[in-house]
Amino acid sequence: MNSKAIFQTFLVSGFILLLFAPAKVFGHCDGMDGPVIKAAQAALHSSDVNLVLLWVKKDNEQLIRQAFAQALEVRKLGPSAKELADRYFFETLVRVHRAGEGAPYTGLKPAGRDLGPAITAADKAIEQGSANNVEKLLTDALSNGIHKHYHALLNAKNYDNNNTEEGREYVAQYVTWVHYINGIYQAAALHHGGKDAAHLEHEE
Repeated sequence: MNSKAIFQTFLVSGFILLLFAPAKVFGHCDGMDGPVIKAAQAALHSSDVNLVLLWVKKDNEQLIRQAFAQALEVRKLGPSAKELADRYFFETLVRVHRAGEGAPYTGLKPAGRDLGPAITAADKAIEQGSANNVEKLLTDALSNGIHKHYHALLNAKNYDNNNTEEGREYVAQYVTWVHYINGIYQAAALHHGGKDAAHLEHEE
């Protein structure tokens, strides 16, 4: 396939990706300032595909190698072609990466999005070489959540047995409290790989 044919393939494929991209957004690896795009930019700049292969499953490695080779070829055609080739490779890499995570591809997102405190802190921890700020963020959020739900439960606990609505409010607070605590424990145990992780997925 010659360079012009490859260029046309990029153009058509790029429009297809944009047209059929789902609307919902997950994660932050689809951002133009995210780690996947940064890896792609470095790979294209250095012509080293190994810089991006770690972001996809082994089964998809060949697909990315082919897209990368095509992108390098099209980039030689001029500034406009380079821009289109880079964009297509970014979209292909992010789409394949997200598919490997079981997430839909929703298109590339602009740099500078507000990702919330957790993702920002997680990324900074890697840059700073310390998880202390992440630990404090999560500890504070956990403590606030526990006390909020616990006090709401206590306030509803001394309900009048003759007042069914007050009793239902207590049950609602009880269910919220138990699910909140159990949900936090499950998340921690499942990701930590503790001995209880296997059966937690099936508990209510």
